[in-house]
Amino acid sequence: MAAGLLEQGEDAFRRLFKYYKRRRPPPDFSTVLDFSRAEKNLKVQIAPLNAASVNDKDACKAGLQPVSKWKAYTLAGYPGFMFISDPFLPGWQCYWAKQCLKTYPRKPNVCNLDLHMSPEETKDLWEQSREQLRLKTPGKREAKSLLEKLRWVTLGYHYNWETKKYSPDHYTTFPVDLAYLSEQVAAACGFHQFKAEAGILNYYHFDSSLGIHVDESEMDYSKPLLSISFGQSAVFLLGGRKRQDPPLPMYMHSGDIMIMSGSSRLLYHAVPRIVPNLEGGRLPSCLEHTTTSNNQHSDEGDWEACAKYLETSRVNMTVRQVLEVGQSFPVESDSEKRRRHPAVLLSSRLLREDK
Repeated sequence: MAAGLLEQGEDAFRRLFKYYKRRRPPPDFSTVLDFSRAEKNLKVQIAPLNAASVNDKDACKAGLQPVSKWKAYTLAGYPGFMFISDPFLPGWQCYWAKQCLKTYPRKPNVCNLDLHMSPEETKDLWEQSREQLRLKTPGKREAKSLLEKLRWVTLGYHYNWETKKYSPDHYTTFPVDLAYLSEQVAAACGFHQFKAEAGILNYYHFDSSLGIHVDESEMDYSKPLLSISFGQSAVFLLGGRKRQDPPLPMYMHSGDIMIMSGSSRLLYHAVPRIVPNLEGGRLPSCLEHTTTSNNQHSDEGDWEACAKYLETSRVNMTVRQVLEVGQSFPVESDSEKRRRHPAVLLSSRLLREDK
């Protein structure tokens, strides 16, 4: 059915986006590429990694298995695209998911709730949501916590959703731990000088989607875009350089990492659907290990709240390098500075959501 949709002449990407987004009748997911079972797919090839560039101790510090144990793939016809199937050590997905919910949304970082609330009200969404999340009853309709209303958070150089640009005076310190993780992954994939400078965290629920778009705001396209997912699975559509080009559907499961570099850096892509993890449990089994050797998860109450959130949600972190080495930002006009008001940022962000 999905293949037939691509032959009907209309914008193939949008047609397939609607197909996977629809609820009734449900789409057929049998042709969605699953890298965790990818050995027999002719499009999938084993990706070469530079294991010598990241020693086992540095990988472990970021919560990663030794690079020699990673399962990494490329796709025929998509040069520069790489997919790493869950390279995390047991317990570390829990750490990173908790960072996305507890630490990264804190002020001075920017989020969609800034439109409706004062900085004081959004200063610490975790503390205002933790108990409400922890006590949630599965399947029961209850009032949403602030964290459940969170849609995006920006880190480092904060993205301007209207102008589609970054600026030097709209910046907060990029998280050290996330920068370290990103730089180890990039080095293993052959990008030794990658510097994590901007991040966008997206928070999805089962009724969420992300519209068709291309990430072209960074000033240095030679550096990769890293995308890391935790929680429930997503159907990801990877298209071409033209918006109407037919896309390839694939799953992103919890712990998976996607790298877009080279000519794949400017490909159109979208997320039409969040789906329950394919194992059948409320949480993927990779999120059931809540203990690491460095006691990152000593507060079980925190993880209980995170787990309740992730039973119906997915968190995705994208990390980018904005500037080339030695490069500086162009001078920003007064009108561009005014467009950084939170209300403008959010209204422009919503335009990216396909209804």
